[in-house]
Amino acid sequence: MFISTAFAQAAAPAGSPAAGIESFLPLILIFVVFYFMLIRPQQKRAKQHKEMLGNLRRGDRVVTGGGILGTVSKVVSDNEVAVEIAEGVRVRVVKSTITEILTKTEPVAAKDAGKDKDAAEKPAGGEGEKPADK
Repeated sequence: MFISTAFAQAAAPAGSPAAGIESFLPLILIFVVFYFMLIRPQQKRAKQHKEMLGNLRRGDRVVTGGGILGTVSKVVSDNEVAVEIAEGVRVRVVKSTITEILTKTEPVAAKDAGKDKDAAEKPAGGEGEKPADK
């Protein structure tokens, strides 16, 4: 009396192949959104960071991952640099822990080329001199 008879439900009709794709459509859409919102920007930042570390050279002022400010005194290897954090205090730092370059120095070759260019543009008599009267 208290238990009612259970009636078996009829099996759902077999769906078309398109019904299977429709059930995966939200999952595919979520993956696409994650790719463009999370994965792609992270890959772009990693590429920029790697390029920044590749251009690191002596004299650059940097910030490490621990928040230490210093000047690169020597590029030891592909993975390490020596950073001067105070006068006469140098520490070796793994390159990947450098988060930012505050100021960059010009390459030595570019500085010399700039000086040669300036010397070529200036007149031989010097600046501010008047031509001699004849």
